[in-house]
Amino acid sequence: MTQIPFTKVVGTGNDFIVVDARTKTVRTLAGKWAAVSRVWCDRRNGIGADGVLVLQPSRRADVVMRVFNPDGSEAQMCGNGARCVALYQAHSTQHTAHSKNGHITIETKAGILTATVKGGRVAMRMTDPTDLCCEFSVNVDGRGLHMGSVNTGVPHVVIPVADLDAVDVAHLGRHVRLHPRFAPRGTNVNFMQAEARSPDRISVRTYERGVEGETFACGTGVAASAILHAVRTSPQAAGRRVSRRIEVTVRSGDRLRVSMELHATGREIRVANVMLEGPAERVFDGMAPWPHHLPAAAHHRKVSIQ
Repeated sequence: MTQIPFTKVVGTGNDFIVVDARTKTVRTLAGKWAAVSRVWCDRRNGIGADGVLVLQPSRRADVVMRVFNPDGSEAQMCGNGARCVALYQAHSTQHTAHSKNGHITIETKAGILTATVKGGRVAMRMTDPTDLCCEFSVNVDGRGLHMGSVNTGVPHVVIPVADLDAVDVAHLGRHVRLHPRFAPRGTNVNFMQAEARSPDRISVRTYERGVEGETFACGTGVAASAILHAVRTSPQAAGRRVSRRIEVTVRSGDRLRVSMELHATGREIRVANVMLEGPAERVFDGMAPWPHHLPAAAHHRKVSIQ
């Protein structure tokens, strides 16, 4: 049995297990990450997390980030996860030959991200969003739900609501996530309430695909919600560029900031220079055994915190 080092990192309520697979010991888990994630993310019998972030060497950036969900599936990207990786990398002894001016570059399946770390805050420039659709309806539970969608590294729908606390996120989120319109892989689902007194503040709750439930925060979901809110509330004139900055409160109570530029060309709107900024914290380092031979409860007791 091998003891695998890990680091627990939290970004605005999203918690992750960071495993640095650039070390010889951890490389032995290559090809087993789906199984590892299912075991370690279990909040009752494992370490407990919203996902496992596996770090690997990159020829194009400081580090490759792979994202494994609690159900074992691999995601293309994770916004808060990438911010947590940037925080980890900023204090890592690994060589960062690609870093310039204090920036940390992270290679993901959705593209290369660039982040800066200042104390406990991490700002990350995301890849440009795609597949923007501002408004359409989907029939769920016998009623039409109005929503928009955008891909911010992974697909998201955003549903405006009048009372965010009254939404049954688990029930409604799952029905939308599995709706035939979004087959075969499904979508992440965000419920968004705009603040009446300020056009630049919203609150968001997210049902995450792969977690299959509500999380305290979702970086790509926060970005998607802010983008669709900004597009809907910004003046749209051909040839005009509009800069917006949206403050987003998530279920944990933390607040993230999303800034972007909107470019209108005829009826088309292009969104660029999306920055996601918020707090992140390195919580603890530990060791966990693999293979997972012992009963789940015993494994939970075997995890040591350093």
